Amino acid sequence: MSATINCEEIADYFAVPTQNGLNPACIFKVEGKPYAVEEYYLDDLKHIVHFQLPSQRIDKPMIGKEIYEVAVSLIQSFDELEMQCNGESFTPDRGSVLVFLPVRFFLWQVYPLHSRVSLEEQNNVFLNPVPGYRKVILSTNIAESSVTVPDVKYVIDFCLTRTLFCDEETNYQSLRLCWASKSNCYQRRGRAGRVSNGYCYRLVHKDFWTDCIPEKSLPEMLTCPLGTTVLKIKKLDMGEPKALLATALSPPNISDIERTILHLKEVGALTACVQAEENLRDGELTFLGNVLVHLPVDLHLGKLIVLGHNFFISIKTSNVQVFILISFYCSCSTLFAELFCRAFQDELEWGQLNYVHIKKVREVAELVELLKERVKQFNMHVNTQLSAMDQEYAYKQHFILQVVMAGAFYPNYFSFQKCNEQGAVRELGGKDPKTTVLLKNIPPYGYLYHNQLQSQFRQCGQVKSVTYDGSRALVEFSHNPVEGLKVLPAVYMSIKMSQLKIPLELDVHYPDDIKKELQHVTVTSMDSLRVNVDYQKQTVEPVEVSFGTSQLLKMIPNRLLSISVTEIVEVGHFWGYRIDEKNRSVLQTLTAELNYQNLTDLSISPHPELVCLAPFTRLENTGYYRARILYVSGDFAEVFFVDYGDRSKVPLKKLKEIPSSLRELPFQALEFKICKMRPSAKSLVCGERWSHSASQRFASLVNGYTLLVEVFSLVHSALHVDAFHYTRHRDLVNIRDVLIEEHYAELAEESYESQQSHDLLKGFFFNGVEEKEKTSTSSREKEKDLIERLLKWFSDNKSDAPTHKVM
Repeated sequence: MSATINCEEIADYFAVPTQNGLNPACIFKVEGKPYAVEEYYLDDLKHIVHFQLPSQRIDKPMIGKEIYEVAVSLIQSFDELEMQCNGESFTPDRGSVLVFLPVRFFLWQVYPLHSRVSLEEQNNVFLNPVPGYRKVILSTNIAESSVTVPDVKYVIDFCLTRTLFCDEETNYQSLRLCWASKSNCYQRRGRAGRVSNGYCYRLVHKDFWTDCIPEKSLPEMLTCPLGTTVLKIKKLDMGEPKALLATALSPPNISDIERTILHLKEVGALTACVQAEENLRDGELTFLGNVLVHLPVDLHLGKLIVLGHNFFISIKTSNVQVFILISFYCSCSTLFAELFCRAFQDELEWGQLNYVHIKKVREVAELVELLKERVKQFNMHVNTQLSAMDQEYAYKQHFILQVVMAGAFYPNYFSFQKCNEQGAVRELGGKDPKTTVLLKNIPPYGYLYHNQLQSQFRQCGQVKSVTYDGSRALVEFSHNPVEGLKVLPAVYMSIKMSQLKIPLELDVHYPDDIKKELQHVTVTSMDSLRVNVDYQKQTVEPVEVSFGTSQLLKMIPNRLLSISVTEIVEVGHFWGYRIDEKNRSVLQTLTAELNYQNLTDLSISPHPELVCLAPFTRLENTGYYRARILYVSGDFAEVFFVDYGDRSKVPLKKLKEIPSSLRELPFQALEFKICKMRPSAKSLVCGERWSHSASQRFASLVNGYTLLVEVFSLVHSALHVDAFHYTRHRDLVNIRDVLIEEHYAELAEESYESQQSHDLLKGFFFNGVEEKEKTSTSSREKEKDLIERLLKWFSDNKSDAPTHKVM
């Protein structure tokens, strides 16, 4: 029973009618004698607040950095407070502190308490602290009434909470940060003073508490979706939902009830009519409604299960039913496989090492089993025996799954807006938005701190390079060159960091100190110099001021190239290398030099993006070639041969160190994309960008042929080309035309970036590139020397640097 229950409201609700009106139920009061709890507000903490606090607004509930600092200072002041109370003597028994936070955000790792911590972690809050130490519990509102820690002497309350609200338009619920009610705060105050006098510190101004904090919180019935409640009313045949809910202690709004009933009809859980008469405020349970009543999940997810079963039964397969159940209630299916493989290892220890709550994993597994049992009564059985299927069949199932999801979550869709391609090109300086994120507010001489910046993004993914341009930095993540390029998870993670306002902190020097180091240097604008940091080659160099891809253009003698295809990524996207006499000579010389070297084992552990030497195991006479590690699995590594464009699986023990003299030479493999082409409806209908049959047809057009390609543009290091092969009769066949004629593809315009590159290449192709480089070489060498000098200076003086935050 809550200590802050509104007894009068309940007494009036259960009132008995009499001749003179309503006679409320009796209220019995049992008086106790609790210990006194003193209350304080921000106005009373001027002795620990040495800065101006921002004003608090009722419409913007939040915790600023200053308020967190107040809480920390307050906890630190309790030692002095207790010494004053004990006559200046030190006591080893320090009162525990309970801090109420609205989210799982902790000032430091001290006894976290919220709904998602494990049982073992919850029990820690009841342990006695080590003598001389103070126990600090950082808790959400779970400790308001569910948990009582006897030795709590101090309560620090930010007066905030997270409450479930239902969006009126989408009917979906979400947690929103809002000010807690006075009744909630009184409940929190009651956590102190259980065994001795207590103190409650509310980190709001006294006037704000009096005028703005609400007296009591809204009942959950007024803020949460009513769908499940209405379905249960219909299942129990308790009459019209609107009439019954109106008799509740805190009845929902009539408009909310009507909107819920209309939503249930839209979902298909209720019929439009009651006893053959149309009724906008009521309806009969459908088969879907009967199922949804029994499933302990959101209504849309329940509909997803039903539709998934029906669709996949209709095409005589139940393979994806397991996927539907497990994907939504156990997105970590690989985690289960890992757990099963480690049957003989202590699961709790494994969970702690891998940051996995084993208890939560078990709960998810139990939920899946519960759902499977619940749907059995409706003759919906889940077959867990997954049968083999070819790629085309898998694509069809994937497409049907998309249809099922669309039907289950109707009408809640999202749509893509048209991309401002020109703006994106300008913002990202020609880098690929699928692999690159833009940072702003970089401090002067930002390239000096590139190692710090790389470590900040390590939680997102492997950083390939960072290009600094004044106060901006372009962070490019590594991707597998032999996979179709989609938006990288690392980019999504980085954007999520930005949305959560997670700050990036760099230890930097004051610009004036750096300028003193350069006082005799004639080169200007070193603070805003465009610098590229390549983590694969481990270089920090000024950005080329020429076309920007001159290194790659040097490898292309003219627009027409003879190509040997080595790896197909997808239709129209492949890797290969030039087979003209000049390039053949380059490759032969490189191979000879590699195999005359005294090769040594790797000096560091193999890891993704490491450039090394690897044998091409698919050849009988295996030689060593330059390669980049894609990923490591067990005792093997998947490597990409950077001079040929294919890949192979190689034992780790066979990888060798690459000589430094061969590390800087340009990679000879080239990436190609056929221009002016996109998938047709025939290739898209199966839910993938290119169907399996389209992929097979494309492979038949390029495998075993020497391709002749004509360069159209150069975008993100990939050559957009027209591709041809010769038939037996020496006829030249345009591969794009064949795919279009057979309805696998259709004509399409090139992107703005490709068109821009094409226009530049028309008047600039291979002319003047080398001349421009000659005129800028001396300047670039001087800038490079200065960068190296600054990097060494920064490394030597790193310990003296102040800290600046870069958002």
